[in-house]
Amino acid sequence: MDKYKEIRPIVLGIAKKENKILVSKGYDEVKDEVFYRSIGGGIEFLEDSKEALKREFKEELNIDICVGEFLGIVENIFIYNGKNAHELILFYNVKIKDKDYKEKYHIIDDNCETDAMWIDINKFKNKELKIYPEQVFKYLD
Repeated sequence: MDKYKEIRPIVLGIAKKENKILVSKGYDEVKDEVFYRSIGGGIEFLEDSKEALKREFKEELNIDICVGEFLGIVENIFIYNGKNAHELILFYNVKIKDKDYKEKYHIIDDNCETDAMWIDINKFKNKELKIYPEQVFKYLD
């Protein structure tokens, strides 16, 4: 699948602890913009969305999660690094076991290295930091 020419189904997990959310850091070179996004990724053909979310957390953070309630689905049409993209995003609440809790995780995904960290939700709400997709705000309360 060419994620810049087709609608891509993805799943993202909302992991909250106190007033913080677990997000990975991203960077758009064309916009020169740092942004954050919940952990998750593409749903493969014939893969259940909950199983896809578990797989993504295992691949990216090397942890097992408990997938909670389905929160909703949003359509996200955007430009990333100068390319058009279109996603249908399924959101779930997720729980991370205490033994797997870290302040920061290092991620190597698709030959790209970044970090995932717990960030206070208010930093996104007051626009100090940018989180995508913006529709995630309806699931952060």
